[in-house]
Amino acid sequence: MSNTKAAAKPGVKEDKQTLKWWQLSLLGVASTIGTGYFLGSSLGIKLGGPSILIAFLLAAAGTFIVFDVLARMTAEDPQEGSFRSYAKKAYGRWAGFSTGWMYWCSEVLIMGSQMTALALFTSFWLPQVPMWMFASGYAVLGLLVIWIGNKVFDRLENVLAVLKVAAIVMFIVIGVIALLGWLSGGIKPNVPLSPAELFPTGGLGLWSSLIFAFYAFGGIEVMGVMAIRLKDPKEAPKSGRVMIIVLTIIYIFSLGLALTLLPWNQFSTTKSPFIVALGSYQLPFVPHVFNAVLIVAGFSTMVASLYAVTTMLVTLSEDHDAPGLFSKKMFKQKTPLYALSLTAGGLLLSIVLSLLMPGKIYEYLTTAAGLMLLYNWFFILVSAGRNLKLTKWGQVKRYTGMLLILLAVSGSIFHHTSRPGFWISLGFILLILAVVLIMQSVWRKAEKLQGKGKAASKLRAKPVR
Repeated sequence: MSNTKAAAKPGVKEDKQTLKWWQLSLLGVASTIGTGYFLGSSLGIKLGGPSILIAFLLAAAGTFIVFDVLARMTAEDPQEGSFRSYAKKAYGRWAGFSTGWMYWCSEVLIMGSQMTALALFTSFWLPQVPMWMFASGYAVLGLLVIWIGNKVFDRLENVLAVLKVAAIVMFIVIGVIALLGWLSGGIKPNVPLSPAELFPTGGLGLWSSLIFAFYAFGGIEVMGVMAIRLKDPKEAPKSGRVMIIVLTIIYIFSLGLALTLLPWNQFSTTKSPFIVALGSYQLPFVPHVFNAVLIVAGFSTMVASLYAVTTMLVTLSEDHDAPGLFSKKMFKQKTPLYALSLTAGGLLLSIVLSLLMPGKIYEYLTTAAGLMLLYNWFFILVSAGRNLKLTKWGQVKRYTGMLLILLAVSGSIFHHTSRPGFWISLGFILLILAVVLIMQSVWRKAEKLQGKGKAASKLRAKPVR
């Protein structure tokens, strides 16, 4: 695995790249498979029925296009700030500032909801323990993993990736055994092939479910941040291709099997579709195994997000888009303690909000945060138009990716759960734009002072005759 020495913390420039392409692919799988797939897919099924499988194919295509251009930009110009640095390179300081802070805010909110979900899952076994204790415990454990450094992070994420894939494979094996009629219980399996079975809620249902399919692929931006650590940055596109192909096969096959075992309208929005699909069979261990998998999935994606947002905050500080304090390293110049502390503070606030706010209100906030991630994906494609020399086919793919993201975002308007989140996300965008407008004048003044300082230096350096 990683042989990191001096550079063992997020935000620290490494003397030596440590990851092989397949290791980055595995880290990408770990960063991506989470509660968005194990739980969020239930919402997609409820909205689109079996057509959710088509939504996942479209989301996979959009994800592939986004990561392909991000990986190509990484290969040509490796940057610690990843998509934020490429936005700044393409459109200037305002773009880097807005995308960086939008990503930080959205991830911290999402991590708060992940902590709450992890606490809920753990309460399945220990209902007498207060949820805030579980949430706080997972938050501290995640921060500890980031504190220790890349070596532990890599190994933990690799192990958790294998566990998650193994759980999905276990579901597939049990599902196939059920299809063969070797398990008692259950109902007669049915493969939804006719248009009426495939599109029970019509085209609008498919459109509305697209956002939840995209959520299941959320995490590629984390992989983009980690791509700087590849031994050969030019292998980033290969890492992404392998990761997305593996994820797509796993997602489509497992969801297709679940929808074959049980009619789409019998799935619950509050339970994993895999637990529900096997619920009618006499398998008492299934709820416990998948509850453990949900905890593993949520924790691994949370740790990956912690790594990414801390690194992002350090690069924002280094570029003077955040207070300089956050790029300072402590403990032998390895740990960005202040950046970690701010992330921990934001995480704590997010946990408190998730536990105190009415469920729907916080759900709207986290939906908005998820949409903001897609806005960042959109801006990755926009930035690629300036940073890369794309062929005509490359431009066609880029515009196709932009169209798919716009379809997913606009589809959220048609669902009563995600609609408020859409409007809140627009509110966040307007707030960030307002801050950018204020900062523009600050940046101009700083540039003038810098220019005067340079002119004065030249005059002092001029020889006297």
